[in-house]
Amino acid sequence: MEWLLVVLALVIGGMVVASTVSRRKQERAQELERSRDLEKVRKVAEEDTTRFGEELQELHFDTLTDSLDTATRQDYQRALDAYENAKALLADVQTSEDVEQTTKTLEDGRYAMACVQARVKGEPLPQRRPPCFFNPAHGPAQTDVTWAPPGGQEREIPVCLADADRIAHGAEPDTRQVRDGNRMVPWYEGGPAYGPYAGGYYGAYALNGLFPAFVLGSMMGGFGGWGDGSYAEGFADGQDAGGGDMGDGGGDFGGGDGGGWADSGGGFGDFGDFGF
Repeated sequence: MEWLLVVLALVIGGMVVASTVSRRKQERAQELERSRDLEKVRKVAEEDTTRFGEELQELHFDTLTDSLDTATRQDYQRALDAYENAKALLADVQTSEDVEQTTKTLEDGRYAMACVQARVKGEPLPQRRPPCFFNPAHGPAQTDVTWAPPGGQEREIPVCLADADRIAHGAEPDTRQVRDGNRMVPWYEGGPAYGPYAGGYYGAYALNGLFPAFVLGSMMGGFGGWGDGSYAEGFADGQDAGGGDMGDGGGDFGGGDGGGWADSGGGFGDFGDFGF
């Protein structure tokens, strides 16, 4: 009888050890995957920062011979500060939140740059709107268009004028491509790894009803049908839901005409049919 108890104890002990080893292997695998995802999305944010710096350099050459007024100089300095802050954030990326803060900084800098360009040309300041849906590097969206991904349902999305023109002529928009495994895909097909990247650019606008929250929610929850329209729990934490004033000439996130996104709760219904 005693030997049965010994055998039973050994079996149970072996099961506990095997379970512990398996759990630790799984935790290490998950940690490795998180590290790879972080590095992948960090590189994308770094590419965006480099491009922004190059465009600022071109902007400097364009304004070099102009006598800039105070407001224009302030917007230009704000754009420069955003670039430097984004570089500093990237230099010490530890978590996905650092990447999100980087793209949030870039979004603010691009709006400031758009303000400089408008002031130099004597045009009205651009409305503070979400970045172009197809590529945040295109700056604030200037109009809304009806568009559908292959096999998906048509929706109104905020875009830049150049992409609106491409779509109007039946051409493909200039979409920001990111890596998903061994292939390059549009950022909105990149999956949960790119949730923080997109959240920095679009998160506050989604919370204010100016950008489809279901897109970001789907990125956090994985793709299969672009989610259920919910904004993933925890992703909204730390976002500036109040919008607030975004600087000289910037206005509020909630200000102006939100276009097709003004009522995020209506008009979209079931987002499950927007899948790819």
